[in-house]
Amino acid sequence: MAELIPHPFGALVTRMFTELETEKSIFDYPQKKFFIGQSGRDYSVKFHGKNSSSPLGPASGPQTQMAQNLVLSWLGGSRIMELKTVQILDELEIPRPCIDMQTVGYNVEWSQELRVEQSLHEYVKGAMLIEILRASGKLDLAENFGDVLYDMSVGYDLKGIQSDKVRRFIEGMLDASEVVEHYRKQIPEQYRQFRNLDFQTKLSDTLTLSTFHGCPPEEIEKIIDYLFREHGLNCIIKLNPTLLGKDQVRHLLNGIMGYADVHVPDEAFENDATWEQAQGFVERLGLTAKTLGLGFGVKFNNTLIVENHRNFFPDTEKVMYLSGTPLHVLGINLVKQFREIFGDQFPISFSAGIDKTNFADTVALGLTPITVCSDLLKVGGYSRSSAYYKELNSRMDNLGVSDIESYILKAYGNAEQALENIGLGVGNVSGPDVPLADACRKTLANGGELRKVAGSEAPVANETFEKWLSETKLLNTKTYVDEVTTNARYGIEQNSKPPRKVGTMLELFDCLTCDKCIPVCPNDANFALKIPPGETEILEFETNNSGWAVTGRKTLKLEKKYQIANFADFCNECGNCDIFCPEDGGPFVLKPRFFGSLESFQSFTNHDGFYIEDEGTERCAPKVFARFDGKEYRVSETGNTVNYSGPDFDIQFSKNDLENTISGEGKSSVSFLNYEIMQMMRSAISATGSGSYVSAT
Repeated sequence: MAELIPHPFGALVTRMFTELETEKSIFDYPQKKFFIGQSGRDYSVKFHGKNSSSPLGPASGPQTQMAQNLVLSWLGGSRIMELKTVQILDELEIPRPCIDMQTVGYNVEWSQELRVEQSLHEYVKGAMLIEILRASGKLDLAENFGDVLYDMSVGYDLKGIQSDKVRRFIEGMLDASEVVEHYRKQIPEQYRQFRNLDFQTKLSDTLTLSTFHGCPPEEIEKIIDYLFREHGLNCIIKLNPTLLGKDQVRHLLNGIMGYADVHVPDEAFENDATWEQAQGFVERLGLTAKTLGLGFGVKFNNTLIVENHRNFFPDTEKVMYLSGTPLHVLGINLVKQFREIFGDQFPISFSAGIDKTNFADTVALGLTPITVCSDLLKVGGYSRSSAYYKELNSRMDNLGVSDIESYILKAYGNAEQALENIGLGVGNVSGPDVPLADACRKTLANGGELRKVAGSEAPVANETFEKWLSETKLLNTKTYVDEVTTNARYGIEQNSKPPRKVGTMLELFDCLTCDKCIPVCPNDANFALKIPPGETEILEFETNNSGWAVTGRKTLKLEKKYQIANFADFCNECGNCDIFCPEDGGPFVLKPRFFGSLESFQSFTNHDGFYIEDEGTERCAPKVFARFDGKEYRVSETGNTVNYSGPDFDIQFSKNDLENTISGEGKSSVSFLNYEIMQMMRSAISATGSGSYVSAT
């Protein structure tokens, strides 16, 4: 159906706690893979002066579009949520599929797929769910891992951002009181204790501007100036890889990394801001921010526009957007180029090919936030980010540090040179600076939190520490760029093998049941359906003058311990689950599809699937609506009497004696295959209690 439909807040709360209790998971994310901090480890950083428990966060993309996505990101250890970009054009026709993660990353999706007002509500719902989880005490959250920040994102031109629609969104993020109260009332009675929580109403006063490709530099400057003055927002500008210039981009991408078939068109460079133009507006906006007492920085970087040379996307799409591994090299080189001009004057947000190996490297450069998208679309999904912390912890242990600032100072062995560069080198220091320099070196050698050395809580010493930390970030950047630019892991040879396919076609039931399709969906649309293995007799009937008679008996055999299904309301048909499924056809296409409402079932008539009415009674089981090959069927029960209707029949029978009690009208023979499948679906959903989106609605 390719349209996302937000889920009722009360149903999300119920699903979250029921699933955690019964399945030891939340929104299909296993509890054993949660990352909720570590005792004795402080990953905290500052973002626009506010504390965040980690620099890690999801990029403005599929992982931050819906309420459950924000919860899943948080469970994976993300603490700065860069929310999906909203814009005035919120009824876009996006090609499907829109994400291609076969090798690196390509997409043709670039804005929110919800209405602007829906986006605001989803962001508030997600933040409230996280707060409810924290307050529940059901997660053993580490002491230093509770601070989470939300960073809004808008685009793509001044006129749209000044519109009433986008203005209301920004104002709603600055003061979400009305929306919070709306959802506070929807918290189910059994969880009423959470209705009294002091939910955050100023959800965000920070914003990352998505300039996208072709946004004129003077337009970028006007937008940020407007956001500063009109809304009082702390702002980050997301910039494009084309800032490196045509020669450097092609040298790195096509030459050093070897992506010879990836062509960045000349128009991409001609339409984007040049380095000189960007340098100019950064300087001017930096002065404006300082005058207004607001935060200002840049982000490296956006995706890279390239020509569509693949047969994955529709031919009508002439360009696509590169992300993932090769973008990391381009982004890091931009960080170096920017710091060579501005030093550590402006904070840098970073998003380009982050994974479990290089996350720790980018932390060592002092980048905040460090956001990720493409890697979380691979096998494992949101749980992949827990491995980021495993690598970071390993490096921190080896260095004997427990906080991020100390890690930055010791990560690449540049702290001594940094002391030299700021005038505290051996033999170059005298007077009151001697004890401070000696204490710094002693703590470097013996361990400890370096900010606290030599009484650096004092203003003068603290200023010296900040200079030392900043200089180390710059030296670390140079060290890392030299290492990463020619690293083979970013080249074509190590990034050209697509996920393995076995050559078989998916069917409605039974597959390899490898479960890869469940976590790779950023919206949690795919799920396990509890239908036990076994054989079911399928009867076929014909009607004549004497009534109905059995004319055939077949068997439906299910061999797997459970089945894979799809929740249509959360599936935007991006195609990502098809990429990683070993079989052909796509789980989102061929597996049982469930609709969250009768309205959506009836609206999307070009999609087969099921809707199970949520109002059952002791005498009447929930009705089941289904569509097979475009034809609609319905099953309802009252007491022992079953009514089963289809495109050319309407029959009744006793569910305890089908063969001898069948009656009704029909123009042809009737197979009970679809009936048995519909009964299986109803039983499977009922068996999950409130542990699925379908049954929790």
